[in-house]
Amino acid sequence: MNAPRSYAPIAPQRIAFLGLGVMGAPMAGHLARAGHQVTVYNRTASKAIAWCAQYASAGAVKHAATPAAAAQGAQLVLCCVGNDADLRAVTLGPEGAFAGMGAGALFVDHTTASAEVARALYAQAHSLGLEFLDAPVSGGQAGAENGQLTVMCGGDGAAFARAEPVIMAYARACTLMGASGAGQLTKMVNQIAIAGLLQGLSEAIAFGQRAGLDLPRVLDVIGKGAAQSWQMDNRGRSMAEGRFDFGFAVDWMRKDLGLVLAEAQKNGARLPVTALVDQFYADVQQQGGRRWDTSSLITRLR
Repeated sequence: MNAPRSYAPIAPQRIAFLGLGVMGAPMAGHLARAGHQVTVYNRTASKAIAWCAQYASAGAVKHAATPAAAAQGAQLVLCCVGNDADLRAVTLGPEGAFAGMGAGALFVDHTTASAEVARALYAQAHSLGLEFLDAPVSGGQAGAENGQLTVMCGGDGAAFARAEPVIMAYARACTLMGASGAGQLTKMVNQIAIAGLLQGLSEAIAFGQRAGLDLPRVLDVIGKGAAQSWQMDNRGRSMAEGRFDFGFAVDWMRKDLGLVLAEAQKNGARLPVTALVDQFYADVQQQGGRRWDTSSLITRLR
C-alpha cells in the first residue's frame, strides 16, 4: 500500500471473509487492521494460512476449513470469489456459508457475478432468515490494496446500513443502487464503459505512434482536456511502452463481458461495440495475453 490507511471508528465485529485472491486478501486485511475479528476461508487452504500469518499482528484472525465453519458466529460474511459457480459453492450446501450463519446474519457478495444469481441467493438467504447484498467492486487490485474501492450494492436498505460502515474499511465510496441485483447491473454498466473506452484509447495511442508523435507529451496535453479519463491517466503511458504484466486481467474482463452480453440478451439492450471489444479480447487471449492487463487491447493494433 502507498500509505497507511486510517479507519473510521466502529465497534469491532465478528466477520468471515471467503476468497483470498488478489482482491479478497487485501480487503480482508483492511478489516483486520480496522480492528474486526476476521475468520478467513480460501479454497486453497495454504493461502488462508499465509494470510493469517501476514495479519497476525493486526489482531484476532484465524482461518477455517469450510465456508460454513468460517461463518459460524459471524455477524457479517463477506465474499470475493471468481464467478457464479464459485459463489454458489461457497454459499449453498452443507459446507456453504448459509449453513453456518446464524439468524439475522448478513452475507455481502463482492464477486462480479450475474444479477440472476444475486437475486436467487437473496431469495434463498431470506428463506433462511438471513440478509444478502450483492456488492461488486471497481478499482482493481490497486484499489483493494489501497482501500480505495468503489462498491455498488443491491438489496435492502437496512442490510446496506449495517454493511456500509464495515465496507468503508476498504472503500472510498459505497452506494445502494436499488433492489437485489442492482449492484451487479451497475457493475455491468461500469464494464461496458471501460471496454469501449480502452478500445478508443488503444486506437488513439496506436495512431499517435504511427504519426511519429511524442506520446508522453501527447498524453499529458490531451489528459488536460475532454479526452481525460482514469484509463488514460493510469494506463496511457504503460500502453505506449507495451507493459501489461499487472492490473485487471483479460480473462476477468472476458468473464465480465460475458455476463454483460447475456444480460443484454434478456433486457434487449443493443451493445454492438461491447460485443466487438469482447471479440478483440478473445484475440488477445489467443496471443497469450490471458493474464495481461485489459489495456493490452492495443497489442492487436501493432
